[in-house]
Amino acid sequence: MPNKVKEYENLLKTVENCTLCTRMRGQKKVLSKMNGNIFSKILFIAEAPGQFGAGKTRIPLYGDKTGENFEILLNHIGWKREDIFITNSVLCNPLKDGKNDSPNQKELRNCSRYLQKTIEIIDPEIIVTIGVKALETLKYIKQHNFLLENNVAQILSWNNRKLFPLYHMSPRLFNCPRNGKEQMEDFKKLSKIIDPKKENHVNYKLYFKYKD
Repeated sequence: MPNKVKEYENLLKTVENCTLCTRMRGQKKVLSKMNGNIFSKILFIAEAPGQFGAGKTRIPLYGDKTGENFEILLNHIGWKREDIFITNSVLCNPLKDGKNDSPNQKELRNCSRYLQKTIEIIDPEIIVTIGVKALETLKYIKQHNFLLENNVAQILSWNNRKLFPLYHMSPRLFNCPRNGKEQMEDFKKLSKIIDPKKENHVNYKLYFKYKD
């Protein structure tokens, strides 16, 4: 078994036992073999699992309208989930009064240790953040001064890696401040920067699956 696979499985065990965030204790962590290809050259970071999407399916950006929009954008450039790896700024679904809530600063800080380890294991050539919180959480790993409104769809340098910030594709954000057509252009630009299926790509299909 490749060392990378063993390191990832060890991380999964550590994450599964995490109780750092009070309001998310007892929840299923959205980090598993279903997150994608750990040998991918591209790592997507979204905000947090939603209760009707990843909170149910345990697959980031899958199972709800946001997931449908993400699939549209991937299909637009001919990518599949087994070509990429996707995680979240926080690995559990933050809820407030039974509804989805944004992760707070403490929760982002708590989970940043797992995000940092994930980045180290995947070792991507480019990191794509999806939304404000995803870009913000990188500050807990290595400080930066990037703002999504100023740096969207730009190739940036962060922590000796390429960084490509994008807006979230949730239904309420898919038209404003960046509409679906503009987001398609952003993904097209991303596809010209890197092709996860080209050159040193490892077929991870045997390890990637939708069900444990």
